[in-house]
Amino acid sequence: MYRLLTRPDMNYLEPEFFQYSDTEGTRSFREEIAKFLTDYARAAKALSPEHITVMNGCCAVFATLSTVLCDPDDGYLIPAPYYGGINSKTWLYGGIQPVHVPLFSKVSDGGSHPFQLTAEKLENALQGAKKQGIRVRALILINPHNPLGDIYPAQLLKECLEFAHRYELHVIMDEIYMLSVYDDTTFTSVLSLDRLPDPEWTHFMWGFSKDFGMSGIRVGILYTRNHEIRKAVNQLAVFHSCPGPVQHVLSQFLRDRDWLDNVFFPTNKKRLKEAQNILVGGLADVGIPVLKSSGGLYVWADFRKFLRSQTFEAELELWQKLLDKKLLISPGKAFYCYEPGWFRLVFSDSVDKIYLFTITTSSTADALCNPEKDPSSKPSNAPGKDISQLKNILVY
Repeated sequence: MYRLLTRPDMNYLEPEFFQYSDTEGTRSFREEIAKFLTDYARAAKALSPEHITVMNGCCAVFATLSTVLCDPDDGYLIPAPYYGGINSKTWLYGGIQPVHVPLFSKVSDGGSHPFQLTAEKLENALQGAKKQGIRVRALILINPHNPLGDIYPAQLLKECLEFAHRYELHVIMDEIYMLSVYDDTTFTSVLSLDRLPDPEWTHFMWGFSKDFGMSGIRVGILYTRNHEIRKAVNQLAVFHSCPGPVQHVLSQFLRDRDWLDNVFFPTNKKRLKEAQNILVGGLADVGIPVLKSSGGLYVWADFRKFLRSQTFEAELELWQKLLDKKLLISPGKAFYCYEPGWFRLVFSDSVDKIYLFTITTSSTADALCNPEKDPSSKPSNAPGKDISQLKNILVY
C-alpha cells in the first residue's frame, strides 16, 4: 500500500489543493467516495456526492452529527458493550448521553448466541429511559460490531430500523469495519437495503482508518440524504476539515480498482483470517473461549475464570497483571460491558507478534492458574483445575 501511495501521480499536486476547499470536502473526492461506496457497500442505487460530507475522522462525524440531532441531555440508544470512545465524542459539543442496551453472554430464550441484540432489548432500554425522564433521539449501531466482531444479519438490521421508525428515532450506522470481514459471512450495509423506513433519518458513516489501516490519515465520511441535517453538520465541519492534498491522494488511491480488487482486499482478508486463527488457537490452548466473530480486527475473549472475584475491580487487577507481562489488551469495562472478565484482543499485527503474544499468554495463564502463594486467586469458574485440564474450549 505504501508503495502505491508514493507513485509520482500521488505526489503531483495542483495549486488548488493548497487553497481553502469546500467545507464538506472537495467535489472530486466526494465523487470518488460516492462511486466507491456504491460499489463496495453494494448500494441499492448510486450514491450522490451531494449527500456526502468529509471530515477529519469518524470521531468528528460522531461529534457533529450527534450535536445536530440532539439537544443537551438527550439520549441515544446503543447496545453495550460498544466502543467507549463514542461517549466523549457525543458529549463534546452537545452534552448527549448514552442509553445502554445491555447485552449478556448468557443466551436468552429464543436467542442463538451470546451478546445477541434484539428489537425487544431495544424496546426495554427505551422504556427504561422514558421512566428516567430521558428523551431518546437516536439509535447508534456499529456493524461489524466493535468489540464483539459480530455482523448484524439483514433481518435484524431491518427490525432495528423499523423499531427506530416506530419511535421516530434517527439511526446512525457506524460501518467503519465494513470491508474487514474475513470469512464467508454475508455483510449487509444499510446502504444496500432497497427500502428504508426513514431514508432521511438514517445516517451512514465510514472511514479509512480500519479497512485500509490508515488511522493517521484522519478521514471520516458521513452520508445522509437529509438536506437540513447535512447543512447544519457542514456548519460544524469547518472545524473538522480534511486537508486538500490528503483528499487528492485518496481520490487517486480509490481509482485503482484493479489493485484494490486483485491485490489489497484479497491479501488483507487472507492475512486477517490467518492472524485471527493463530490468536484463537493460542487462546484455546490455555482454555480461553472467544466469541465467534466474522468482522473487525479483534476477538472478544472470556477471561472470567482468571478473575479473583467476579467484579470489575478484579478485572482491572487482571488487566494490570497482564500489562506487567507486556500484554496490552482492553478490559470489558472500557467498552461498558455489564459482565466483568471479558477483554478485546486486537490481532491486526504481524504473525510473529501474534505468536509471541500467545506464548506469553500461555505462561501468564499458567501462573494465574497455579499461584504459588495465594490459593484464593485461583480462577473462580474452575477452582483447583490445572491449566492442562482447560484445553477443550467452546468458541461461543
